[in-house]
Amino acid sequence: MQTIVRALAEQHRELDDVLSGLGEDDWSRPSRCDGWTITDVVLHLAQTDELAAASAQGRLEELAPEWANAGGDVADRAGAAVERERGASGAEVHARWRAATESLRTLLAAADPSTRMRWVVGHLPARTLATTRLSEAWIHTGDVLEPLGVPQPATDRLWHIARLAWRTIPYALTRASIEPAGPVAVALTAPDGSAWEFGVDAGPPTVIRGPALDFCLVAGQRMDAADSRLTADGPDAAAALALVRTFA
Repeated sequence: MQTIVRALAEQHRELDDVLSGLGEDDWSRPSRCDGWTITDVVLHLAQTDELAAASAQGRLEELAPEWANAGGDVADRAGAAVERERGASGAEVHARWRAATESLRTLLAAADPSTRMRWVVGHLPARTLATTRLSEAWIHTGDVLEPLGVPQPATDRLWHIARLAWRTIPYALTRASIEPAGPVAVALTAPDGSAWEFGVDAGPPTVIRGPALDFCLVAGQRMDAADSRLTADGPDAAAALALVRTFA
């Protein structure tokens, strides 16, 4: 658990360093998220980190019953939440997000990795919840950096995000009413050139290959698979590339 919480803290620090250098006008720049400013993105992160902290406390249903099992309209709920709370300054939103991240990390660090916590699509082990928060923080860090013209570094934190995306492929296929021919494996090239493999040893019929960064961007819906350097072979190749997600 400490490993994933440490990775989450590093990702928070990466974004915090950028936000700390923003001028007042920068907060109102359009982000990579359609219709959202940089302030909106950070507000969304603050809101969802607060929800995750409530989940870690076993209080999600009490504090936010509308989020306790949001089902298929998660994106709509997130958009409505941002719309409802817009108006604070960038500095105020930054402070709120920073407080939320500190609370969340403290709660997750104290949790048993296998403890199941209620989240918007059911219950997740604490380790998985922490990984989903890492994934979202990484995705939205890119959403902030791109309009600022700042490149986002590819780090070994992507291992956690890639593993999460791989593990969600069966769930994604099931939600799309697709009966897979067998397991889907992933063989990736890490940012340092080493190999990251998930499920390859089982000799699965479908294997996705390519750069870990591209895989994470596709899974985070920030890159189309057709525009990536990913390749896939096997009966479920097209479906897996189309449906892979780091979130429900």
